[in-house]
Amino acid sequence: MFAILGGLLALSVGAGFVGSLSGLGGGVFIVPALVILAHVPMYVAVGASLISVVATSAGASVAFVRDGWTNLHIAMVLECATVTGAVAGAYMAGIVPPWVLELLFALIMLQSAYFSLRKKGDDLLPEGSPIAERLQLGGELPTPGGAAVHYGVTNLAGGGAVMVLAGLMSGLLGIGSGALKVMAMDYLMHIPLKVSSATSNFMIGVTAGAGALVFLARGDVSTVIAAPVAIGVTVGAFAGSRILPYADVRWLRTGFVVILVLIAIEMGWRALSGI
Repeated sequence: MFAILGGLLALSVGAGFVGSLSGLGGGVFIVPALVILAHVPMYVAVGASLISVVATSAGASVAFVRDGWTNLHIAMVLECATVTGAVAGAYMAGIVPPWVLELLFALIMLQSAYFSLRKKGDDLLPEGSPIAERLQLGGELPTPGGAAVHYGVTNLAGGGAVMVLAGLMSGLLGIGSGALKVMAMDYLMHIPLKVSSATSNFMIGVTAGAGALVFLARGDVSTVIAAPVAIGVTVGAFAGSRILPYADVRWLRTGFVVILVLIAIEMGWRALSGI
């Protein structure tokens, strides 16, 4: 028993560490680690991952909120969409065959790899759309000099639609869907990338929490697995956040893309071969 718990803890620390460095969250890596290496059933891995996402998001988002990077107004509005999708996805996870979930996970890995290569900087600060201005969704972007720069929010409807999809994938696959959320805010709503990442980090915990409640009610969360996974991912994420400022971003991004593609190939092959 202790050997199994130790193995789960080691896997989770590694997943949290890599997830923190990549900005994609530990859930992206802990689900395939549990399924491929620990031979845990897909639905149990998803339930444990959702619990770990809640834990890591709660700890990691504090600094972003304190430093003013997180846009709480836009987070609260978009959470209406992500929570709706997460609850629907969590219910669907109880009836969708495991091979379908594995195939979906493989596709999400490829999407995350593509997005990792296409990240851009904060080069566009547009005026907000009328509905976004009425809802006061714009914010202030902190700068090194201390002077805040105002940014607006556009295409709220398009961003909300992608957020429903992000929540659906979170509930189905046990991930924070951070890549989809950042893509929606960055590319569609033109929110600065750093604000998008910080806001997404805050949102993934709420989204995963909604899905986790459905898994808990259904009895699909194994405390023997979820407890060491949550602890390990949190420890790994904390260690990764300490190392990230000193890491070479270009090499990190290339390495993560390779890892994501390999995971996608393995999960896709498992789904199609019926393992």
